[in-house]
Amino acid sequence: MLSQSTPEYGIECRNGRAGLTLPHPRVGRRRSTSPQHITDVAIDLFTARGFAEVSVDDVAQAAGISRRTLFRYYASKNAILWGEFDVHLAHLRQLLDTVGPRVPLGTALRAALLSFNTFDDSETLRHRKRMRVILQTAELQAYSMTMYAGWRAVIAEFVARRSGAKTTDLAPQTVAWTMLGVALSAYEHWLRDESVPLPTALGNAFDVVGAGLQSLKT
Repeated sequence: MLSQSTPEYGIECRNGRAGLTLPHPRVGRRRSTSPQHITDVAIDLFTARGFAEVSVDDVAQAAGISRRTLFRYYASKNAILWGEFDVHLAHLRQLLDTVGPRVPLGTALRAALLSFNTFDDSETLRHRKRMRVILQTAELQAYSMTMYAGWRAVIAEFVARRSGAKTTDLAPQTVAWTMLGVALSAYEHWLRDESVPLPTALGNAFDVVGAGLQSLKT
């Protein structure tokens, strides 16, 4: 559910087949006082000691910054794990905005799901740690639902636009919740079986419901 980078990408239809265009992923991370650095430090602490056992002060000290500086980047300890999620949602919305009318709905959603969760191979271990904390920490589940709501809203907006419905109508909301279920089930599988690449898990999970999404009239 969390993108590790914000590349420029698009979905296009060539010779009757839709495909995803992606640039080469970014390699490496700048180690400095930045949202990414703070998140990286926090992930290591949460993994080693448990989310509940780590305070905001602990994260700030380990990151080499003050508590006040940390709160300039993140409003709460819960928010740290999600990084710059709003930025990633904006890129997801931008990606879906580029989808041409000839690209089938299911094809567009599948490509967007894979793109949103594409990251450099060097980030695999850290992303796995991050998602394990997010998905397996009871204290984070209520907060996570508020973050998922933003992701669902982007999907619902796209489906509503394609179908001429309202964002709050049943079909767009059902598709948005379905896509969330696809993503979460794929991540749970990816965490359980480290031999499975995340794109494979996401693609296989989507394909379970893909036929139904593809049949929607838009």
